[in-house]
Amino acid sequence: MSDALSYRPKTGEIPTTPGVYRFRDATGRILYVGKAKNLRARLSNYFAPLHSLHERTRRMVTTATGVEWTVVGTEVEALQLEWMWINEFDPPFNVQFKDDKSYPYLAVTLGDEAPRALVTRTEGIKGARYYGPYPKVWAVHETIELMLKAFPIRTCNNANYKRAMQSGKPCFAGQIGRCFGPCSGLVSMADHRKIVNEFVSFMGSHDRKLINELTQEMKDAAAAQQYEIAGKRRDQVRALNAVLEKSAVVLRDNVDIDLFAIEQDELAAAVQLFIVRGGRIRGVRGWMVDKELDVTMSELIDSMMQTAYNHDALPPREIVLPELPEDAEALEAWLADLAGRKVRLLAAQRGEKAALLVTASNNAKQALMLYKTRRSSDFVARSKALEDIQDALEMPDAPLRMECYDVSHLSGTNIVASMVVFEDGLPRKDEYRRFNIPESTDDTDSIYQILTRRLAYLKPESVAADAPNSAPDTVELSDIGQVEQKRAKFKYLPNLLIVDGGQPQVAAAKRALAESGVTGIQLCGIAKRLEEIWLPDSDYPVILPRNSDALFLIQRIRDEAHRFAITHQRIRRKKDISSILGEIAGLGPARVKVLLQHFGSVARLKVASVAEIADVRGIGPVLAESIHAHLRA
Repeated sequence: MSDALSYRPKTGEIPTTPGVYRFRDATGRILYVGKAKNLRARLSNYFAPLHSLHERTRRMVTTATGVEWTVVGTEVEALQLEWMWINEFDPPFNVQFKDDKSYPYLAVTLGDEAPRALVTRTEGIKGARYYGPYPKVWAVHETIELMLKAFPIRTCNNANYKRAMQSGKPCFAGQIGRCFGPCSGLVSMADHRKIVNEFVSFMGSHDRKLINELTQEMKDAAAAQQYEIAGKRRDQVRALNAVLEKSAVVLRDNVDIDLFAIEQDELAAAVQLFIVRGGRIRGVRGWMVDKELDVTMSELIDSMMQTAYNHDALPPREIVLPELPEDAEALEAWLADLAGRKVRLLAAQRGEKAALLVTASNNAKQALMLYKTRRSSDFVARSKALEDIQDALEMPDAPLRMECYDVSHLSGTNIVASMVVFEDGLPRKDEYRRFNIPESTDDTDSIYQILTRRLAYLKPESVAADAPNSAPDTVELSDIGQVEQKRAKFKYLPNLLIVDGGQPQVAAAKRALAESGVTGIQLCGIAKRLEEIWLPDSDYPVILPRNSDALFLIQRIRDEAHRFAITHQRIRRKKDISSILGEIAGLGPARVKVLLQHFGSVARLKVASVAEIADVRGIGPVLAESIHAHLRA
């Protein structure tokens, strides 16, 4: 493939001012929209030699047949224009947000003659005020139940309300005390509207001022011996306090922020939004983002802001982010223009907001893990993934059993490897295996060693090797039983053998496979940098579509092998550390734990002086001398 793109503009033709650029395909469809502070500098990145581009970027520029740009005055204008065009044209190579539309809201229909409170998943009800989103439906119903004790407003649907108003008979909900609208005959339209306004005001601010006023009214009524009124005010105060308690206090009462956390891998990102009003988490919302191109965290934050906020959903005065984007000032100006007031972007480093960001980040990690798990557990998706892998690797059969191998070490020491097994696209954890490697020159040698050991169980002549005094056709039954028992942990032949790495690792695996004499196994490697699939003796990798279930499955088995190897390596390292210190007389497990907690690592303990070791609680001068001498020896 030629590195020259026919539609590449001359460098001198591209302006150096801020602007928005668009890549189009042969049909005129817009493939990608981007903004730049300097159009010439930004576009030059796309026209670098093709082999140096990331695979996703290379696919976009080779699919496109033209690029055009629009010059604007400032970065803020570029951001506004980019946002407008992304929403209008929905370019396939821009990040795609998948919003979970199942979030329930509490809505108050202020546009109705007699507004009502309801639970809804439908956005855009004319004249309605929304609160939430809430994580669960029961949380909305619980909030409404509590709020109705303090602010009895209408809850019945429009059909029942109209029927009740025409007949003069309260609706069924009103008859059983579940609806307190004007149809009940207990309140007028004006009084009901006043109660609704109080309902909306409290839900919007969670201000304790109203609770204090009701408490004072309760005391005044009790002093005047108006006990029925005092009882009503008491119930209202209890209900409002319960609503506040349901929203746990996380920050100061005057803090109104939106807090975003992002957890991502090569293909997807999980976004968690914590809506904090009055220092309390009022709602939680999540997105999944399909990353078609290799986007930076800064670009992802830009796209996230454009998706989260519009003229119907205005940003608060402060937004907390995992990190500030490169164009933070322009983004703040755009958000301020949208909200009609100043908006500040903040990257929390310490304090209560940083602590809340950790919580949101943990939620984002869980969301990404759940997204992967659900995607891989879908039978149709798994079947399609296996078929696509079969086609891409030109296998005679679908890879119903796949084994993946990864090597882990600490600066060349404590070398271990892992083997994980997936059958029918699902992990078989009972067949996972770990390997200890005493000596190795590098990762390729480690791959060769572990595969040689694993494939030895599949050698056709393994029976003869285990029974050297018998010919293959005259092996005693007892000998066969012993061999089969040895084979049990490596019982089945894999269809596909995957190694973590590129051409060098695949070459080492091929050598082990050839020397074993085992046939019928397809071999490949996955290189993490570009997620490329390498086959033996191939100068070019197999490129699977970035959002395909096939690549997702291969990535999952690779990540599982990596996790399993890292876990084993850490366990061995911990045992080695404990065994080294355990050799010292007078140093038991409790003191070993205290030493490691104090110094943080054996490396720091080794360079510590006798006096520093003696300062540790429970370690005297004599024992400190012994520890120092033993570690130095």
